[in-house]
Amino acid sequence: MTDALIAITVIWGFIFIYAVMGTMDFGAGFWSMVYINREQTNATNIANRYLSPTWEVTNVFIVAIVVGLFSFFPGATFTLGTVLLIPGSIILLLLALRSSFLVFSHYTTGARHQKALVYISGISGVLIPAFLIAVLPISQGGYIDVINGTERLNLIKLFTSPNVYAFIGFGVSSSLFLSSLLLADYSKSSDEMKAYDVYRRDALVTGPISLVMAVLIMLTMRSEASWLYSNMMEYRLFLFISLALFVVAGGALLLPSSKGKGMPRLAVVTIVLQYFLASYVYGRGHLPYVVYPNVTIETGFTHPNAFRSLFFIYIVGFAILFPGFFYFWRLFMKDNKNYVKKKPY
Repeated sequence: MTDALIAITVIWGFIFIYAVMGTMDFGAGFWSMVYINREQTNATNIANRYLSPTWEVTNVFIVAIVVGLFSFFPGATFTLGTVLLIPGSIILLLLALRSSFLVFSHYTTGARHQKALVYISGISGVLIPAFLIAVLPISQGGYIDVINGTERLNLIKLFTSPNVYAFIGFGVSSSLFLSSLLLADYSKSSDEMKAYDVYRRDALVTGPISLVMAVLIMLTMRSEASWLYSNMMEYRLFLFISLALFVVAGGALLLPSSKGKGMPRLAVVTIVLQYFLASYVYGRGHLPYVVYPNVTIETGFTHPNAFRSLFFIYIVGFAILFPGFFYFWRLFMKDNKNYVKKKPY
């Protein structure tokens, strides 16, 4: 395993963790907005209490992704930084706006301000994953023009591409699906059965939608990024296993249990495994390109000596951080019955 391959594996691991945690976080903001006037279900309170401690932890990984890319692949960072100037700036603006309002929510008690905060969180919770996932089709090639030696993003071609809209649809639907699934589990373990029924229903609706979007990605990719489609088909066994896991997760939500219908914890674990397999196939098929066809993992790689030093620092840093993350989630899920019953922000 080459140094460049180890480095891109680390980066892809960060991306996967942020994709799962981030989409759950963003989707929770959307559901909080949707159910703000349905106090009898306690669904908004559940979503807000999930959001309150988790968004700070989630942002750690997007910082790790940016720092890792800049450290390990400076050549790719230059290209991505150039072509993603506009969409990247929009993403940063939305993240800053959302984070600012979430921080402000801890210092305000006015009902009018509270509703404004919920709506900002909800709207940005849909827009952010839509812009974030648009980076993937850009990296597949076909949207970057070289004019006088300068790489520029062809926005007209980008926003008239069916593949891009398939990715956006998948990003938004996955965010709503994963968040509703986790909130269903969170509600059930908190004995909030009305909220559980609401989020379980939402998961059963948004899950098939995300699957349809995934199929549309493959269909449109076949004509717009045939090189990637062909590479992914070499690992189609993993895609079929991923599809089987999706069916298992759907069945878990329909099975009878000792408390209400469905086993959301089993569904959450199964879906995370499903997304892991699907992301592995996509990432493996994308190799050796970081940005097709301009930058590969070898041409954009940093100096080997710099990599070894940085890799050691990453190992030490996350050896310290991950136990803290694990302890945080364990406390968060274990004590959620008392936590959810607190007054919502």
